[in-house]
Amino acid sequence: MIDLHYWPTPNGWKVTIMLEETGLDYNVIPVDIGMGAQFEPEFMKISPNNRMPALVDHDPIGGGDPISVFESGAMLEYLADKTGQFLPTDPQGRYKVLQWVHWQMANLGPMMGNANHFKNYGPTIADLDKLEYGINRFVGEVNRLSGVMDKHLANNEYFGDDYSIADMIIWSWAMLLPRTNDNTEKDFPNLIRWIAQVKERPAVQKGYKIGKEWRDRKRTPEEEEKSRKILFGQTAKSVSDATEKAS
Repeated sequence: MIDLHYWPTPNGWKVTIMLEETGLDYNVIPVDIGMGAQFEPEFMKISPNNRMPALVDHDPIGGGDPISVFESGAMLEYLADKTGQFLPTDPQGRYKVLQWVHWQMANLGPMMGNANHFKNYGPTIADLDKLEYGINRFVGEVNRLSGVMDKHLANNEYFGDDYSIADMIIWSWAMLLPRTNDNTEKDFPNLIRWIAQVKERPAVQKGYKIGKEWRDRKRTPEEEEKSRKILFGQTAKSVSDATEKAS
């Protein structure tokens, strides 16, 4: 059995989709990042970066004691190796997939997260004029990355030779592109085709819906204020304090 410490966000969806695709048994443990659950001592023991998702496999590869893994990219690689699914074993096929996995982790996820913050969340807490540079910087970079994906998909059905963890990890962010680019459908038709194609998979639909009711719950004004401070007020000291409690 796998324990998945999870909250319904793009990084969380990557793992629930993979688990649904592979058919592995798993137990979801909610980590309400808006209320600070990622700083709980028990969670920090398996995710020292105080970010979800994280997993604990009680029946790990090779047997022995449970294995814990944090970082969504590493988690998908682990699950692919455990099941022998969605990651080729031949070097050419494997690294064709892994290069896109690492591309997502280093580029699409961080840039889209920042673009969404500055464009959609920032105006609620700061003067729009002060946010202009950040909006232009990150929205522009997301536009460039969308072009990278669209160009690749013009001549390829998927990011690897076949559907793989690269598609799962990219889809979870790419499907949100309309939040940062109003003309996504017009500007990137190959990307839109691929997003719709991946969305048709039953496992993708099921994995995406895990925890939807948590995400949709309306918070009180007091909870919103607490959430804002937790999500955007973290420092080295706050992480250090939480780490001390976990040790």
